[in-house]
Amino acid sequence: MSSDSEKPSADAKPQEKKTPPPPAKKPEEKSEDLPAFEKGISDKIIEKFGDKVESIFVKQDRVGIKVGKENIHDVAEFIRDGLNFDHVESVSGVDYPQDKEIEVVYHIGSYTDSSLASQILVLSTRAQREENPIPGNDATKLPTLRDIFYSVEFHEREVFEMFGVYFEGHPDNRRLLLPEDWADLPPLRKDFTIKGR
Repeated sequence: MSSDSEKPSADAKPQEKKTPPPPAKKPEEKSEDLPAFEKGISDKIIEKFGDKVESIFVKQDRVGIKVGKENIHDVAEFIRDGLNFDHVESVSGVDYPQDKEIEVVYHIGSYTDSSLASQILVLSTRAQREENPIPGNDATKLPTLRDIFYSVEFHEREVFEMFGVYFEGHPDNRRLLLPEDWADLPPLRKDFTIKGR
């Protein structure tokens, strides 16, 4: 037997390695369309205020708008007069010590406009956060919305005492839940600790 038969001829092409077929592509997910009614609310605010506001979310029955503290009063007034939202359902605070800010969030609804019956407009802004707060006598201040939405009266008082955000122009910035002689940090700030624990 000749060894020549075992050698490939010079003209023979080397065998190419077969590459596996590319994985089957998943069908592209269709981007979820924003709800038209809620997007319309968001668009009206952006059209009116431009880059002074930011739409942070638009979803079924919810629109989130973020605004600087210098524009919160004007935006809230437009939300009431131009969009028919007539009351604030709640006001909450969020402490961001890493950003040196406290966010105040208003959840705004409507009793009088049936098309807004299930809608909540979330309006948020931020105030400077003092490391050693002296509530009412430091830079942690925001303009009150009490003259626009009467229903914020007690909510803003609670945010004042629990986070130390003073609402300028509020007719009654007294404490609501804590004793009048409270001298510790506002208790919902992240650096508050219960003494002795």
